Amino acid sequence: MAWFFRRNKQQAAVAEQAKLAQQTQLAKQQAAGGEQFQWLGERRHIANAPYVLPSDDQEINRLDFQHYMLRYALRGNYAAPLTQPTSILDVGSCTGRWAMEMAQLFPQANVVGTDLVEPKSETVAASLGYGLDTRPENYAFIQGNVLEGLPFGDNSFDFVHVRLLLFAIPAEKWPVLAREVLRVTKPGGWVESVETGPQRNGGPAMDALVQWITQTSVRRGVDPLLGPRIASFYADAGARGMQAHSVTVPVGRYGGRLGNMAEVDVFSVVGGVKPLVVSQGITDADTYDRAMAQARADLDRWQCVLPFYIAYGQKA
Repeated sequence: MAWFFRRNKQQAAVAEQAKLAQQTQLAKQQAAGGEQFQWLGERRHIANAPYVLPSDDQEINRLDFQHYMLRYALRGNYAAPLTQPTSILDVGSCTGRWAMEMAQLFPQANVVGTDLVEPKSETVAASLGYGLDTRPENYAFIQGNVLEGLPFGDNSFDFVHVRLLLFAIPAEKWPVLAREVLRVTKPGGWVESVETGPQRNGGPAMDALVQWITQTSVRRGVDPLLGPRIASFYADAGARGMQAHSVTVPVGRYGGRLGNMAEVDVFSVVGGVKPLVVSQGITDADTYDRAMAQARADLDRWQCVLPFYIAYGQKA
């Protein structure tokens, strides 16, 4: 955190404000007597949160792998026409890989990642990601919850990035997220959101898996079909000039290197959600496993694809 205080008084105030907010959040959790995690089978999940996917070492590895796949598929880490941002925020930063790579790419910028859970082993060089030997000095993680208010003042960042929170944000809270993201963005600064949707053209077994996962998500207030609408949330919140497009990623050997990467990612997600689906009685474990095996076997036959939706715009 020291770099905040080396830059200027305004950034020092941001750091102090964030520290107090983080302490307040921890105190609330302790006062409520709640545990941060719960276990479903062998997978650890965040307790008292709508997030559908696990939060454990296996999921951390998947998120890192997914980051590399997305950077390859999208040909970079961002789509907005950035010039020389001096302050960048990654909301829902997960393992911190995107934020650390952005810190390396823009060494003049202060880059902050924020999420519900602090990433594990941030300073382990082997896990820092492509092209990173050490954790960048201009990067910091600050724990926070966007739905409870980000621990930063108004107009704090030149660029605010949100990626793959579809399984974490209740459907009715997306307008709240968009307003909060714009609140901490500087006038003229950029906001960018990247989301996904269910696999398509996967065949009957994949369709069954998608249906079960969708049912599980909806029961937790999450709508995995919102991806195509992300631009509208920011536009309704006041962002100007929103641009939106989609990228369709092949899933399976027919798609070459990218298809192989997407296959690993998709079935890691499908396997990660299994304990939650089974615990809700939507289907049993054996039926789920048979559907996974058949869906994998059908990938090339049906030419399964995975969509990603990218939207960016400016704060007025």
